Amino acid sequence: MDSYLIQVNGHGEHAPMLDVHLKNTGNTISPGKVKGRKPRWAVRASEMSKKTFNPVRAIVDSMKVEPNPKKAMISLSLGDPTVFGNLPTNDEVTQAVKEVLDSGQYNGYAPSVGYQSCREAVAAYYNCPEAPLKAQDVILTSGCSQAIELALAVLANPGQNILVPRPGFSLYKTLALSMGIEVKLYNLLPEKAWEIDLEHLESLVDEKTACLIVNNPSNPCGSVFSKSHLQEILAVASRQCVPILADEIYGDMVFADCKYEPIATLSTNVPILSCGGLAKRWLVPGWRMGWILVHDRRDIFGNEIRDGLIRLSQRILGPCTIVQGALERILHRTPPEFYHNTLSILKSNADLCYAALSAIPGLQPVRPAGAMYLMVEIEMEHFPEFENDVEFTERLISEQSVFCLPATCFEYPNFFRVVITVPEEMILEACSRIQEFCEMHYQGAEVAQDLECDK
Repeated sequence: MDSYLIQVNGHGEHAPMLDVHLKNTGNTISPGKVKGRKPRWAVRASEMSKKTFNPVRAIVDSMKVEPNPKKAMISLSLGDPTVFGNLPTNDEVTQAVKEVLDSGQYNGYAPSVGYQSCREAVAAYYNCPEAPLKAQDVILTSGCSQAIELALAVLANPGQNILVPRPGFSLYKTLALSMGIEVKLYNLLPEKAWEIDLEHLESLVDEKTACLIVNNPSNPCGSVFSKSHLQEILAVASRQCVPILADEIYGDMVFADCKYEPIATLSTNVPILSCGGLAKRWLVPGWRMGWILVHDRRDIFGNEIRDGLIRLSQRILGPCTIVQGALERILHRTPPEFYHNTLSILKSNADLCYAALSAIPGLQPVRPAGAMYLMVEIEMEHFPEFENDVEFTERLISEQSVFCLPATCFEYPNFFRVVITVPEEMILEACSRIQEFCEMHYQGAEVAQDLECDK
């Protein structure tokens, strides 16, 4: 048996060595057989893949229902503002990408955390006296979803837990469970415009709590937290010494009668990883450009969290370089009227939808203040033939060809979510069909009670 030491990918005396043992069989050298092992195929999916579960996909994919062939399908389920073409991005945004592409200067690999100049552009855009930022505080990512993934991965270990809103974006749970991180759901209160139940939130904190996720403005609720409520949330995090992962992908997407406050601008001591991106505000979700902003004025994260984010970012080769090259122009040259026009359309749709659904017996919509969504409570006692929100929305598809997501997808049964990015005429048509559906199935209190007793 001959042994060889092969040096790989290293320098100096501590370079890693690969110890290779080969059996000399005369004129040829072949790998030695491993004693006691009979080669056989045994390829299995990883434990991580088995733990990965997307509740939206699981519920939607199990809804084996065909729409009414006599009515055109209206989908109010997908949070993609580009689907119907009524909300295009601004010409400045597309022109910036065209010029970068034509320049040929951004076709290679970038640093895993993003180009320095692009990180400087993001830092300059979000920098303010209350929450100062430098380029070193910015990690560019492949969309906001990767920003959330990296933030979770750097803050939490398997066996620890994170605090997640209910109702809330399903990706938090999907990512956490795949990493072996426990999810604890804290309640939002529909009667208080989806504010956090702070007492319930604080009761969930224990010695294994790694972080608190705060989503503001909210998916799926369309809610926007007031400054005073954000300060109350920060007080809980400060008392319990729990860092915050702020999902602020809908930041600044708030209606005219409301104000958005980035939570970091209100924090004096709680360290925050704020996740954002181009997807929603600039209406380009497919461009996959996101970022993490590190806010840590008391140096609680220190170098460890920053270094950890850099190492984790090296698992892939960073976000799209073409979009990176266009970032500075996108951020600083998109005209204010573009944002204003987008929000005007969303608010108009929200108002129309809220008014129409409020007039339907058996439904209780909660008025949104921003983002792209509206949540509607189903008074299930008035629809006794349906077991839950999933059955309700299934029948809405089969009878009226209107697809809304059942809020069971967001851990909040007996509600459904409406996406308000569709054209106005589709919003009105959808609400009209929902009204027809509810009138068909609505039962008054006495009838509903009798039917329930007969079950």
